[in-house]
Amino acid sequence: MSLFDSFFKKSKLDKAVKQAAKARKREGAEADHLFKAAYEGFAEVIANDLLYTETLYNWGFALLHQAKTKTGDEAVKLYEEAIAKFSFCQTVNPSALGAAIDGGVAYMDLARIKGVDPADDLYEMAKQQFEQANSIQKGTASYNLACIFALRNEEEACLNALEDSREHGSLPSKDDILNDPDIDNVKHHHWFMDFMASLEIPEEPEAPAESEVAVKTEASLKTDTEIKAEAATESETETKPDTVAELETEIKPEPPVKS
Repeated sequence: MSLFDSFFKKSKLDKAVKQAAKARKREGAEADHLFKAAYEGFAEVIANDLLYTETLYNWGFALLHQAKTKTGDEAVKLYEEAIAKFSFCQTVNPSALGAAIDGGVAYMDLARIKGVDPADDLYEMAKQQFEQANSIQKGTASYNLACIFALRNEEEACLNALEDSREHGSLPSKDDILNDPDIDNVKHHHWFMDFMASLEIPEEPEAPAESEVAVKTEASLKTDTEIKAEAATESETETKPDTVAELETEIKPEPPVKS
């Protein structure tokens, strides 16, 4: 591929990505039109270069978000197309992290649309995708796995996945977890409540007493002249005689004046 061809394809890809992003902010026919234009752009980019994984991923990502705006058979079709794009992307590049995570999300969304049991193959495919993501980068999809384990009432596996997600910094906020319907099956268990309690932010150390701050502030505001004056006073105090005897020794009487 020549440098010109590469530049042309990258330009086409950037335009298609922007169209898909714009489509996600629109609704109805206008959104569908923008999604279609984006897909045509993605298709042009990979027409002669099937290794363009970035295109495949963004194509799948756009399909996934369009599917979320639809219902019934229309949503099912879009989810299946998104999964196909993510799968192709992973075939070309097995280390494509985004394709693994979003592929799992697409499978879970599809499972919800179809209303299948958590033991269904669709959830199992989602689980495999999340495990693949974790093999690429540890912990990135552990919370997603925790959701599947919760749906299946696999308590120990769910807790382990939650802890792994926390350990690797991929755990959602406490409110997001508590509001996640995928976790509903385990929310009443003591181990889950203990885990959530462990997410509490520790209290900040107490601030120093106000009087202490005032003393420090007053000391910091003293001028060099004041500091030197205090030092001189201290020195003068140290050299003063401590007893009357010392004072008499130091001050001798002058001889009498002759007449």
